[in-house]
Amino acid sequence: MVSGKRGFLAAAGVVVLGAAALAAYFVTDGGAREKKGGRPEAAVPVSVARAAQRSVPVRLQAIGNVEAFSTVAVKARVDGQIVAVNFREGEEVRKGETLFRIDSRPYEAALRQAEANALRDAAARDQARSQERRYHDLLEKNFVSKEAYAQIATNAQTAEATAKASEAALDNARLNLEYCTIASPIDGYPGKALLPVGNLVKANDVNPLVVINQVRPIYVTFAVPEASLPEIRSHMAAAPLVVEAAASGAERSLAVGRLVFVDNAVDPSTGTIKLRAQFENREASLWPGQFVSVSLRLYEQHDAIVIPARAVQTGPDGQFVYVVRPDMTAELRKVSVARTDGENAIVAQGLAKDEQVVTQGQLRLGPNTRVQIGRAGGPAS
Repeated sequence: MVSGKRGFLAAAGVVVLGAAALAAYFVTDGGAREKKGGRPEAAVPVSVARAAQRSVPVRLQAIGNVEAFSTVAVKARVDGQIVAVNFREGEEVRKGETLFRIDSRPYEAALRQAEANALRDAAARDQARSQERRYHDLLEKNFVSKEAYAQIATNAQTAEATAKASEAALDNARLNLEYCTIASPIDGYPGKALLPVGNLVKANDVNPLVVINQVRPIYVTFAVPEASLPEIRSHMAAAPLVVEAAASGAERSLAVGRLVFVDNAVDPSTGTIKLRAQFENREASLWPGQFVSVSLRLYEQHDAIVIPARAVQTGPDGQFVYVVRPDMTAELRKVSVARTDGENAIVAQGLAKDEQVVTQGQLRLGPNTRVQIGRAGGPAS
C-alpha cells in the first residue's frame, strides 16, 4: 500500500514538471518567448540609425607621400670664406633674401682693376678711331698709300676688340662681386646650414651650402591600381578631380587640392599607376616627406542608401544587418555593400530608405528577438 502511494506521487511529480517545462518554453503569437510564470523575456536594448538616401562621392583611397614643389641645393659660384649666415635654419625665407655672404674684398680689388683696364683700352680705342679717320681723309687726297691706311685701320679694329674684351672682363668682375652675396632663389624653408661662418667654400662644390624646399604649393604623389586608370582618365577629361589629404588615422582633411599628373606608364612590378596632386598648402599643413591618406573624388553617386558602417555584420552567408520592424522585433537582413566611405557604408541591395538598422547591441540579437531602442540616431552622417 505504501509502495503504491509512492508510485502515484512520483507519476504526479513527472506530470507537474512536464507542464512547467512546456509553460517555460511556450512561444506567443507575437514571436516573443515567455519565461516561467507566463512573463515575456526582457527586450534587448539596442542603438539604431535610419538608412539615408542621398548623394555621396565615389572615391579612391590610397597612401601618398608629400613632395616639395621645388627643391634647390644652394651652392657658391665663387671661391672664398663665408663671413655671414643671414638665416635661421628651418624658418621660412623669401625669394631674394640674403642667405650667405662670402668675403668680397678680393673681388672688389679685381673689379677696380677691370675698371682701370676698361678705361685704358677705351682711350686707346678712341685714339685709334681718330687716327683712322685722319688717314682716311689723307687717302682720299692721295697723301698716303693704301698700305699705310690699311695698317692704321687694322690698328683701329684691334683697339676696338681690345676695348670690348676689357668691357667683358669688367662685367665678369661685377658678376663675381655679386656672387659673394648668395640669395634665396625661391620662397621656401631652408634646412641645416652645411657650412657655417669661417669655412672656405669652392665654386660649384659637390656639397651644397643649404637645401631649400618650396612648400607653397606642394605635391602629394600616390599610386592606384591600374584597373582604375580608365575611370580616372574619363572623369579627369570632363573636369578637374578633387583630391583630399589627411594625416593617417585622422578624420579631418589637412588640405584639398586637384589631380595634376598621371604617369605615362603603369609600373609592371606592382600593377599600379602613379598620380600626383597639387595643393595650395597656405597653412603649411603638409610637409615634405610626410605620409598621408589620400582620397581621390571621381564623381557623385545620387540616391545612394547610406548607413553607419558599424551596423554591417559578417556571417557565414555574407554580410547582413539587423533591421528593427514596426513591432519592435529584429529581422536579420542580408545586404550587399558596394563600398565604405569613412564611417559610412553604401548599400547596393537589401535596404530601403528610412529603415532602422541596429548599430550597437547586435551580439545579443537573433531573428525575431524583441528589442528596445535605447538610442535612436538620425541618418548616417
